Amino acid sequence: MSREFELNLEAFASLCKAIGHPARIKIIRHLKESERCICGELVKIVPLAQSTVSQHLKVLKQAGLIIGTVDGPRTCYCLDRHMLKQFKEMAARL
Repeated sequence: MSREFELNLEAFASLCKAIGHPARIKIIRHLKESERCICGELVKIVPLAQSTVSQHLKVLKQAGLIIGTVDGPRTCYCLDRHMLKQFKEMAARL
């Protein structure tokens, strides 16, 4: 296998792991549907504690699926649509 192919496999596996939780899928769906950056309302759509939602957001951000920008005391999150498109393309190649 080529080095590029191996890197693509690692990237794909990393993305799969990041979305491998129902709460994270719910967050991604909500961000996709809203088509805007969201600050505090993610805790309302995922019935989990604030700290747990923050941990899920951190995993999604580290995987590159979402972008977090600081807005005063809050962080606003948006879906990285380019990365989601890449994920879909990787999944289609399975």
